[in-house]
Amino acid sequence: MPEHRQFFGDSEKAFNLTPDLVLELERKTGAGIGGLSRRFFAGDFRFNELTEVIRLGLIGGGADPEEADALVTAYLPRMAVTELYAVALPVLEALMFPKVTTDAA
Repeated sequence: MPEHRQFFGDSEKAFNLTPDLVLELERKTGAGIGGLSRRFFAGDFRFNELTEVIRLGLIGGGADPEEADALVTAYLPRMAVTELYAVALPVLEALMFPKVTTDAA
């Protein structure tokens, strides 16, 4: 699964939604990944969906669950919704549209 890196909170972080975390995202948001992604790309999302994409993306990127929760708790309340969307959207894009690299012979 493709990893996405970007600044969040206090430093650059890795984000990755692995299959097990996609299942947890679906459980926590009550939405399937296809519908959730489609709505996200259209700018139609719920606040808890933003927070879960970010939290679970951090976990998939290597943060332990307690660290991911602490980062979300500390930094999300200080960010505008558009800033949160700018963090969450590329995480879903990396999941749905992974960049494929090929080695030239």
